[in-house]
Amino acid sequence: MRISSNFDSGNIKVISAEQPHDIQLEINKDNNSDFFQWFHFRLESTPFVEHKLHINKLAESAYPEGWDDYQAVASYDRQTWFRVPTTYQDGQLVIDFEPEYSHTFFAYFAPYSYERHLDLLYRAQSHDACQIETLGQTIDGRDISLLVVGEPSDAKKKVWITARQHPGETMAEWFVEGLLEKLLDDEDPHAAALLSKTVFYIVPNMNPDGSVRGHLRTNANGVNLNREWQTPSVENSPEVYYVLEKMRAVGLDMYLDIHGDEALPYNFVAGSEGIPSYDARLASLENQFKDALLTITPDFQDVYGYPKDEPGQANLTVASCAVGEEFKALSYTIEMPFKDNADLPDPHFGWSDRRSYQFGQDTLAAIVKVVDNLR
Repeated sequence: MRISSNFDSGNIKVISAEQPHDIQLEINKDNNSDFFQWFHFRLESTPFVEHKLHINKLAESAYPEGWDDYQAVASYDRQTWFRVPTTYQDGQLVIDFEPEYSHTFFAYFAPYSYERHLDLLYRAQSHDACQIETLGQTIDGRDISLLVVGEPSDAKKKVWITARQHPGETMAEWFVEGLLEKLLDDEDPHAAALLSKTVFYIVPNMNPDGSVRGHLRTNANGVNLNREWQTPSVENSPEVYYVLEKMRAVGLDMYLDIHGDEALPYNFVAGSEGIPSYDARLASLENQFKDALLTITPDFQDVYGYPKDEPGQANLTVASCAVGEEFKALSYTIEMPFKDNADLPDPHFGWSDRRSYQFGQDTLAAIVKVVDNLR
């Protein structure tokens, strides 16, 4: 029996693995950080034998409440990820599983590999409407890549989308893949309507270093990028520094920052009610966008989410608040679950890569409803 995580986004520490029914594991912390929650590893063992994998010390993890009612995902081919029987009690997650093949992959959510990220960039580049720009390099020397979709013009609205500031929230890049595929479809009416009046600036992965390293929440330096938007630096948070620099250079009329939430089993948005410049115009735009999403997809709801900030109490180190305040623009954080969508549960797959992909396409359609009112 062998357990390995020596691959892209791998993360696990083997404490003992001598008997299939008593495999003891822990999750490594993000580099220079106390955050940990993301796991991704491969089990090599005998098929059709019951295995019990115990992941320990989770009461100390970043979001202990995220383990309640959570089911891990597994895959034999790294393409289809399905939920497996999982229980959580007293800081220990137990995966109870009988593999059908000798090699099984387990993860916190369906991984989105760095190779797939590169494939997404260069597949998008093959479309006449899309160009890639390299804004700078990460701490580990990877490209900070921006996709510009549409013919730039001062007359056109500028919509910015960023994903995976928190690298373990892989559903965010699945979301962007779905949105991009729809946006670059020459026969899609929503795409045609938008590109006639809008340019999209999309960063599919804000944190490629953390993604490859198997981090939950931070970059290679152990910095939480979504707390860097007030004073980013090339030394600690080049990913935010270069993206914000580009935003200021080209302008911004709408911003969506795509995330995943460990605890809440719903899709929801978090607005910028607490920023100093929040007014009736921004409130109207937020409501228009939410109403459009509610009409387009039953996978979205507006009952459960984060508490709204009191006026003037927004955290301006957070991307959606900082950007909303600086550009006086519609600015939302979009959150998806690691667990399942409690409104439309799926016992086999839970909330999944495929549903994240579809939610990205639905969100693009919702932008059509607000784009004319952004200025």
